[in-house]
Amino acid sequence: MSDFPFLLLMIAVPAIGAAAVAALPRNREALAKQVSLGVSLVVLLLAVLATVAFDVGGDRFQLTSSWTWIADFGVSFALGVDGIALVMLLLIGVLVPVVIGASWRDEAGDRRPLTTYFAWLLLLEAMMVGVFAATDVFLFYVFFEAMLVPMYFIIGSFGGPRRQYAAVKFFLYSLVGGLVMLASVIGLYVVSNSQLGEGTFAFDALRQLEIDPGVQKLLFLGFFVAFAIKAPLVPFHTWLPDSGSEAPIGGAVLLVGVLDKVGTFGFLRYCLPLFPDASRYFAPFVLVLAVIGVLYAALLAMGQSDMKRLVAYTSISHFGFIALGIFAFTTEAATGAVLYMVNHGIATGLLFLVVGMLIARGGSRQIGDYGGVARKAPLLAGAFLVAGLASLALPGTNSFVSEFLVLIGSFPERPVFTIVATVGIILAALYILLMYQRTMHGPDRGVLMAEEDAEPAAGGGGATATLTAPRRSLRVADLDRRELAVVSPLVALIIVLGVYPQPLLDVIGPAVSATMSDLGGTD
Repeated sequence: MSDFPFLLLMIAVPAIGAAAVAALPRNREALAKQVSLGVSLVVLLLAVLATVAFDVGGDRFQLTSSWTWIADFGVSFALGVDGIALVMLLLIGVLVPVVIGASWRDEAGDRRPLTTYFAWLLLLEAMMVGVFAATDVFLFYVFFEAMLVPMYFIIGSFGGPRRQYAAVKFFLYSLVGGLVMLASVIGLYVVSNSQLGEGTFAFDALRQLEIDPGVQKLLFLGFFVAFAIKAPLVPFHTWLPDSGSEAPIGGAVLLVGVLDKVGTFGFLRYCLPLFPDASRYFAPFVLVLAVIGVLYAALLAMGQSDMKRLVAYTSISHFGFIALGIFAFTTEAATGAVLYMVNHGIATGLLFLVVGMLIARGGSRQIGDYGGVARKAPLLAGAFLVAGLASLALPGTNSFVSEFLVLIGSFPERPVFTIVATVGIILAALYILLMYQRTMHGPDRGVLMAEEDAEPAAGGGGATATLTAPRRSLRVADLDRRELAVVSPLVALIIVLGVYPQPLLDVIGPAVSATMSDLGGTD
């Protein structure tokens, strides 16, 4: 079963599905939805079967396959996964069907046909699988850059009022980071050519190179800039609040839940094993950025009035914890960081979905336009509460286990950074609970009426009329069957992984230990 081309099919199936959906007539939106959901469920099935075929005690990279691509430059279409990549493929397999189900209606409005939207989603899925499954550095770079295209069109064509600005900003930031990384990829090829007699991009071969510490620092910086932008770490983060707030909800879930993880995955897969001396040299600098990100983004989240923008800032804060776990250089902290990557995708994905459902009902992204929703939509409020509690890492939810592992694994090696980062836990409770309290409880504020729908305020004009902005009563329907089917898997995963995360830890642990061994670190 291990010889079956699971990874190749996980790339090919959604790519072919994207082409098939894009070829459908615009008036066949129902068929496009059904085909897209079916394709995404096939990918989920392949991810589950790949996990069953994966031997936890076996080789580091499994389910491998390789075909010569550009022979003159030693480039291969090489695929394989370790435990870190495998859990990310499972996350993709879970989130994409959920996103498609959540986008069943009202996602594209009247701007573009839904067939185009779902085609971009499937193509994005194929590119994301390729990023995590590639074991050839050049192939990784190709997928890294290629996945920008579908996300650019998802944001730019189907996003909010400032969608074009957000899409261009996202694309330019990521493209610049990718070009800087390309210089380091070429540098790796030159070094391999000088040491091995022929250039190669194969990860296993590059991992055996003995690179001069000075050269390591230069090559590390090229990869680091690209991954820090993608993660994103402060001060490379400014594209995410704009992209996360303007993207359609489905796109935002995949952007924050999966695409951003490419950055932290890159730290673990490439920066630490290939450049161990440089990683240790730059670790204090990265940890400073990580801790600043935890606190700075949490404080900014507290000041947001836009719900989607608030959730985007919470993700920047969470990525600070992930970076702390990676650059603490202990197996326990790094294992917690990888688990955090998965759990963050689930918890924040659910939070974005629930926020999107609330916005679809109220027509506003402003926190101040809502109140008393729990009395009218208890199921929606319940899903919101579970997502919020998972985001603040309440014990019993999935995020608690990963955050706890990061902190107890980081403290022995980096006590000062760990202590400062724990302040972010308190701030997380504030911004999550305040948002929940203001929207779900309290008086029913209603939503501001459009100017053409508003009637003159009673008592004539004057100052009183200016101060009493007209509002319409907010009619919030509770979750319907489709929406319950969308949120239920994520709620279940939050609870199950909060109580029993051991199956994921068993998969992640050996890959993290191998990475720490490449780094030369010991616990």
